[in-house]
Amino acid sequence: MENQTIFGLHSVKAALLNKKRRHIELIVNENHRDFAKKFQGKIKKISIIDHKEFKRKYGGEQSTQGVVLKTKRLEVPSLENFLEEEEQKANSVIIMLDQITDPQNIGSIMRSCALFNCKCMVVAKDNAPDLTPSLLKAASGAAEIVNYFKVINLRRTLSILKKNNYWVYGFDSSKYKQTDINFHKKSVLVFGSEGKGIRELIKKESDILIQLKSKPNLEYNIDSLNVSNASAIALYEFYKKFN
Repeated sequence: MENQTIFGLHSVKAALLNKKRRHIELIVNENHRDFAKKFQGKIKKISIIDHKEFKRKYGGEQSTQGVVLKTKRLEVPSLENFLEEEEQKANSVIIMLDQITDPQNIGSIMRSCALFNCKCMVVAKDNAPDLTPSLLKAASGAAEIVNYFKVINLRRTLSILKKNNYWVYGFDSSKYKQTDINFHKKSVLVFGSEGKGIRELIKKESDILIQLKSKPNLEYNIDSLNVSNASAIALYEFYKKFN
């Protein structure tokens, strides 16, 4: 199993609390002795080092918050196994990201998934980052809950999801005016990159294309939501309907 490095107080704390993980070492700077003491029972090796050495090895407080965890990568089910588990549930929602590459955005979306009971995020293998320390920090612990599936072909994956009784909702702000959302109990919410949006081949696989209702400010060219904000709104609407 591959090793993984996690930065940031929230992300490290969540990983340490996850009983499915196998940890290697917790490294903190001198400011976080108390944090390290709290988790002495969760990990055998804890290193407390001075600020200069910590910064030289791992970077400053802004990027790491003075806390680094070396751990084993989480084992995750295959997408097929995940769908088998979801089949038993009354409702299920999946987020799919089409060519969104920014780790901060993906981490923020993952955090919204965790809050609104979405356990699955699907991205393209060639057009999305791995679970890097910066993505994990942005997710703020959500990576312990949300499965992050990297697939070879998004279009083919959508076809598989539709065969498993999921309806596909493509969110697009360009020209589609349908703003009413009436989610099916099993839904895939698809979001594209800011500016380009969802690719045409993915739009063709969508059952419904939706534009979130908003009031663009044309004077200052503010005409669309950030993708992490848009996905949070969509996830909330699904959660509100079925919970």
